[in-house]
Amino acid sequence: AGLADGTIAVIATDHAPHAAETKELPFDQAPPGMLGLETALALALTELDLPIQQVLAALSWSPAKVVGIDDTHGRPIAEGEPANLCVIDPEATWTVRGAAMASRSTNTPYEGRELQGRVRHTLLFGEPVVIAGEAQR
Repeated sequence: AGLADGTIAVIATDHAPHAAETKELPFDQAPPGMLGLETALALALTELDLPIQQVLAALSWSPAKVVGIDDTHGRPIAEGEPANLCVIDPEATWTVRGAAMASRSTNTPYEGRELQGRVRHTLLFGEPVVIAGEAQR
Protein backbone atom coordinates (compact mmCIF):
# COMPACT_ATOMS: atom_id res chain seq x y z
CA ALA A 1 0.00 0.00 0.00
CA GLY A 2 2.84 2.41 0.83
CA LEU A 3 4.43 2.06 -2.59
CA ALA A 4 1.09 2.29 -4.36
CA ASP A 5 0.06 5.55 -2.66
CA GLY A 6 3.54 7.14 -2.73
CA THR A 7 4.17 7.02 1.03
CA ILE A 8 7.16 4.76 0.31
CA ALA A 9 9.28 5.76 -2.68
CA VAL A 10 12.20 3.33 -2.52
CA ILE A 11 12.75 -0.42 -2.68
CA ALA A 12 16.15 -1.40 -1.28
CA THR A 13 17.85 -4.73 -0.71
CA ASP A 14 20.15 -6.16 1.90
CA HIS A 15 22.52 -7.90 -0.45
CA ALA A 16 24.71 -9.68 2.11
CA PRO A 17 26.60 -12.41 0.22
CA HIS A 18 28.21 -14.38 3.03
CA ALA A 19 30.14 -17.54 2.24
CA ALA A 20 27.98 -20.65 2.57
CA GLU A 21 29.93 -22.05 5.52
CA THR A 22 29.24 -18.92 7.56
CA LYS A 23 25.49 -19.18 6.93
CA GLU A 24 25.19 -22.92 7.61
CA LEU A 25 25.21 -22.35 11.35
CA PRO A 26 22.51 -22.11 14.00
CA PHE A 27 20.44 -18.99 13.36
CA ASP A 28 21.84 -17.02 16.31
CA GLN A 29 25.44 -17.72 15.22
CA ALA A 30 25.14 -16.94 11.50
CA PRO A 31 25.80 -13.42 10.19
CA PRO A 32 22.65 -11.49 9.29
CA GLY A 33 21.48 -10.92 5.75
CA MET A 34 20.83 -12.78 2.53
CA LEU A 35 21.09 -12.39 -1.21
CA GLY A 36 18.76 -9.74 -2.51
CA LEU A 37 20.20 -7.96 -5.50
CA GLU A 38 19.51 -10.60 -8.14
CA THR A 39 15.93 -11.23 -7.05
CA ALA A 40 14.77 -7.68 -6.21
CA LEU A 41 13.40 -6.72 -9.62
CA ALA A 42 11.67 -10.05 -10.23
CA LEU A 43 10.16 -10.16 -6.74
CA ALA A 44 8.82 -6.64 -7.12
CA LEU A 45 7.34 -7.38 -10.55
CA THR A 46 5.91 -10.73 -9.41
CA GLU A 47 4.55 -9.77 -5.99
CA LEU A 48 3.59 -6.11 -6.21
CA ASP A 49 0.49 -5.07 -8.06
CA LEU A 50 2.13 -1.93 -9.44
CA PRO A 51 2.81 -0.54 -12.91
CA ILE A 52 6.29 -1.42 -14.15
CA GLN A 53 7.27 2.28 -14.29
CA GLN A 54 6.54 2.61 -10.57
CA VAL A 55 8.60 -0.49 -9.76
CA LEU A 56 11.51 0.79 -11.85
CA ALA A 57 11.33 4.20 -10.19
CA ALA A 58 11.35 2.61 -6.72
CA LEU A 59 14.40 0.49 -7.60
CA SER A 60 16.40 3.10 -9.52
CA TRP A 61 15.50 6.77 -9.86
CA SER A 62 14.05 7.30 -6.39
CA PRO A 63 16.91 5.65 -4.45
CA ALA A 64 19.45 7.67 -6.48
CA LYS A 65 17.67 10.85 -5.48
CA VAL A 66 17.32 9.86 -1.81
CA VAL A 67 21.06 9.16 -1.41
CA GLY A 68 22.14 12.15 -3.48
CA ILE A 69 23.66 10.41 -6.49
CA ASP A 70 21.00 11.41 -8.98
CA ASP A 71 23.60 13.44 -10.87
CA THR A 72 25.11 10.14 -12.12
CA HIS A 73 22.47 7.48 -11.47
CA GLY A 74 18.81 7.26 -12.39
CA ARG A 75 19.39 9.70 -15.24
CA PRO A 76 17.59 9.79 -18.59
CA ILE A 77 18.97 7.89 -21.55
CA ALA A 78 20.49 10.70 -23.61
CA GLU A 79 23.73 11.76 -25.24
CA GLY A 80 26.16 13.04 -22.64
CA GLU A 81 24.46 11.25 -19.75
CA PRO A 82 26.30 8.54 -17.75
CA ALA A 83 25.52 5.13 -19.21
CA ASN A 84 24.29 3.49 -16.00
CA LEU A 85 21.64 1.21 -17.43
CA CYS A 86 19.85 -2.08 -16.88
CA VAL A 87 18.25 -3.88 -19.79
CA ILE A 88 15.41 -5.99 -18.46
CA ASP A 89 13.02 -8.57 -19.82
CA PRO A 90 9.83 -8.01 -17.82
CA GLU A 91 8.18 -11.10 -19.33
CA ALA A 92 10.98 -13.60 -18.60
CA THR A 93 10.06 -16.28 -16.07
CA TRP A 94 12.71 -18.08 -14.08
CA THR A 95 13.15 -20.24 -11.01
CA VAL A 96 15.36 -18.99 -8.19
CA ARG A 97 18.35 -21.25 -7.59
CA GLY A 98 20.85 -19.95 -5.05
CA ALA A 99 23.62 -22.09 -6.49
CA ALA A 100 23.16 -20.43 -9.90
CA MET A 101 23.38 -16.85 -8.65
CA ALA A 102 26.37 -14.67 -9.49
CA SER A 103 27.39 -14.31 -5.87
CA ARG A 104 29.76 -15.94 -3.46
CA SER A 105 26.73 -16.91 -1.44
CA THR A 106 23.81 -19.22 -2.14
CA ASN A 107 21.47 -18.43 0.77
CA THR A 108 18.09 -17.28 -0.48
CA PRO A 109 14.68 -17.76 1.09
CA TYR A 110 13.25 -17.77 -2.44
CA GLU A 111 14.87 -21.05 -3.50
CA GLY A 112 12.59 -22.79 -5.97
CA ARG A 113 10.22 -19.82 -6.42
CA GLU A 114 9.16 -18.99 -9.96
CA LEU A 115 9.45 -15.27 -10.66
CA GLN A 116 8.72 -13.00 -13.58
CA GLY A 117 11.15 -10.34 -14.81
CA ARG A 118 14.89 -10.61 -15.28
CA VAL A 119 17.84 -8.27 -15.65
CA ARG A 120 19.63 -9.22 -18.86
CA HIS A 121 22.39 -6.62 -19.10
CA THR A 122 23.81 -3.93 -16.81
CA LEU A 123 26.18 -1.10 -17.69
CA LEU A 124 27.97 0.99 -15.08
CA PHE A 125 29.44 4.19 -16.52
CA GLY A 126 29.30 2.55 -19.93
CA GLU A 127 31.17 -0.59 -18.87
CA PRO A 128 29.34 -3.94 -19.00
CA VAL A 129 29.02 -5.55 -15.58
CA VAL A 130 26.30 -8.07 -16.51
CA ILE A 131 25.85 -9.44 -20.03
CA ALA A 132 23.15 -12.01 -20.82
CA GLY A 133 22.59 -12.46 -17.09
CA GLU A 134 26.25 -13.29 -16.38
CA ALA A 135 28.43 -11.10 -14.14
CA GLN A 136 31.44 -9.73 -15.98
CA ARG A 137 33.49 -8.73 -12.93
